[in-house]
Amino acid sequence: MADSPFRGVIPPVIIPLTADRHLDLESFELSINRMIDAGVDGLFFLGSSGEVAFLTDAQRHQVLNEAVNIVNGRVPVMAGIIDMETLRVVDQAKHAEDYGVDALVATAPFYALGGPKETERHFRAIRENTSLPLFAYDLPVCVHTKLDPDLLIRLAKDGVIQGVKDSSGDDVQFRWLVIENEEIGHPLQLLTGHEVCVDGAYLAGADGSVPGLANVDPYSYVEQWKAAQAGDWPRVKELQDHLARLMTLTRRVRATVGFGAGVGAFKTALWQMGVFETNQMREPVRALEGKDVEEIVAVLKAEGLMDPEAPVKTEY
Repeated sequence: MADSPFRGVIPPVIIPLTADRHLDLESFELSINRMIDAGVDGLFFLGSSGEVAFLTDAQRHQVLNEAVNIVNGRVPVMAGIIDMETLRVVDQAKHAEDYGVDALVATAPFYALGGPKETERHFRAIRENTSLPLFAYDLPVCVHTKLDPDLLIRLAKDGVIQGVKDSSGDDVQFRWLVIENEEIGHPLQLLTGHEVCVDGAYLAGADGSVPGLANVDPYSYVEQWKAAQAGDWPRVKELQDHLARLMTLTRRVRATVGFGAGVGAFKTALWQMGVFETNQMREPVRALEGKDVEEIVAVLKAEGLMDPEAPVKTEY
């Protein structure tokens, strides 16, 4: 599957907002172009890092429309069609297809929680309503369903899904999935969503990564992928150690937890680096401020992403 367009570094794109929480189109274009110029292999819009759970349908459509226009065919575009139940996901898939994306990414349904049979039927129903490549997004921390490797392999054999974005935190099951995928001819493109463990996933046989931190430092992730392809594993580890230290900016946050600390820290880093005009978040999440911002800047400076003498921005 070395000829698949869905391999390498495919960042889940973070969405910049104005102070009054509208799409900041200028920063959006700057960030997209910065990642493409760094050499990323694709871009994933409307994932968790893209605040998809906080967007109205109209806002999702705006993001996809602008994203496809800005990318303009330079790299493949993957679109999240993440929603509570199957029919809503199918509706999102049809809209995304109309905008001209290259692949779809769906989680298990997550409101009226079903069992394994319902989850399997969910993915089969999506396939019946689209011809685009479909990636299963394994995200149990948010949707409360772990996608079993046996299910994923069965869906792969039947041509239902063409890939998996693994953000499960279960390295054992991911390793089994890699092995079983090879045994049946590698029908799935397997992408890791773990910023801090990308080197291990590559060594296991992953086809690429979908790291939110690549919005902040796309250059290191691109170099790491190239080093892995060349078999330069000491360099892969060296870059991963740098990225692991950089990822600690999410651990410096004290004002909030979870999404507000993770994506909030990424937005704050991009704001301080001059890529975004603000670090504003979607309602009801508040933007980081004060000591949290200072701690994030300290990490950026320590890892060489900001001038050591640069002042900390305190307002927009």
